[in-house]
Amino acid sequence: MSQIQFELCAASIEAIDLAKKYNFARIELCQNLEQGGLTPSAGLVHAALEAQVETHVLIRPRAGGFFYNDRELAQIQWDIDFAASAGVKGVVVGILQENFDIDKVVLKQLIQSQPKLDWTFHRAFDESIDWKRSLDVLINLGFKRVLTSGFAKNVEQGMENLAQMSAYATGKIEIMAGGGVHAGNFQKLTEIPQLSGIHFSATQKVLLDEDSAFSETILKVDERKLQRILAAK
Repeated sequence: MSQIQFELCAASIEAIDLAKKYNFARIELCQNLEQGGLTPSAGLVHAALEAQVETHVLIRPRAGGFFYNDRELAQIQWDIDFAASAGVKGVVVGILQENFDIDKVVLKQLIQSQPKLDWTFHRAFDESIDWKRSLDVLINLGFKRVLTSGFAKNVEQGMENLAQMSAYATGKIEIMAGGGVHAGNFQKLTEIPQLSGIHFSATQKVLLDEDSAFSETILKVDERKLQRILAAK
């Protein structure tokens, strides 16, 4: 259990500060959690590095699926280069072919462009065709870890697969569970043998700036929810 690292999905300066306060191993830095997380701004990257938390930047140019055209891939490359030049520890990517296979060719080019970064493959993995085949591809490409709900809608439904993945991947790639993590299932996740990490955002829906004409409902980090999850271990 003690080997499992906890990663906070941080989409705001407040979340960055909470990750530091509660000594998270690292953060996945992003924005727009309401759309599943998108690439964060340069200013938010700066804030995370200034806070001195280990920062892994999500590289996702838009909402939706993970098959990208050439111009989107050029944007992805630029964002990766920027993140590397800013001094982040790693990047979090997910690129599939049109048939949902992992795009080995594009990913190999990206990794070769910034080989010093830690590379995490995000939950696009759960949209790929076969988890063993996909894991083998990511291992051969040199990915350090994969974020997955266990090839299921959420970790609750994917618990059995997460155990099988962790056993299969040991010593080759880290398996980090994420997607629907809450206080009620957190302990069960920590008990999966050889699981490397658990990723969660500890957010709840909040109506922001109710009196403004631009009021929006967002997913905002909640410290009490964060405390409940951590206490469940």
